Amino acid sequence: MTAISILLVLCYCSYAQIANPYGLKIINDRSEYLKSIYSDSNNRLVEIVKYEPDIKLDIRYATTNNFTGISVYEEARAFVRLPVALALKAVQKELNKKGLGLKIYDAYRPYAVTIKFFEISKDKNFVASPKTGSRHNRGCAVDLTLVNIRNGKELKMPTPFDSFKPEAHPDFTKLPQKIIANRAILTRVMKDNGFEVLYNEWWHFDFKDWKNYDLMDISFKQL
Repeated sequence: MTAISILLVLCYCSYAQIANPYGLKIINDRSEYLKSIYSDSNNRLVEIVKYEPDIKLDIRYATTNNFTGISVYEEARAFVRLPVALALKAVQKELNKKGLGLKIYDAYRPYAVTIKFFEISKDKNFVASPKTGSRHNRGCAVDLTLVNIRNGKELKMPTPFDSFKPEAHPDFTKLPQKIIANRAILTRVMKDNGFEVLYNEWWHFDFKDWKNYDLMDISFKQL
């Protein structure tokens, strides 16, 4: 989107920012989102597969195959901030040398979905609080795993995605060596490209510069 087109859209957008009950700064108005892009193009939320088509998608929250048992996304799409997409592209390139690739379970998540998850979940240790928001809400977190690019099969990991079991912790060691090795490959390649694994979810990685980006509550269709 060019600077001129952004300015034109800004002129015609009349949505008002909605105040957050916790005092958080959350961009929930498309015109405010476009203003942020105009001030810094890195704020743009881009579709991962448009930057790296070989990355696979399995967007669980667009299905009932997730911890909530309901579909919370209208579309099976994955967005992240521009620098995050470029970092994931670098990860994919590095993994391809080993015959591996990425599969994305979730990426940018609107703040409204974080509220829904917190209300549904019985175990609050595995979901972000609406009082702080999630790094997914900033477009700076991804949930993912490794696949064999020859047959598309996922590598064996400690648990399925969305597991609340102790085995989901990235430092859990009472596992077969092959599974530990697979997890280590994922953790290492992500860390080498600017990501840190979450303390209790082997599949969740936060981008190093997440603090530089605002919380968002914009739908996929508005992007």
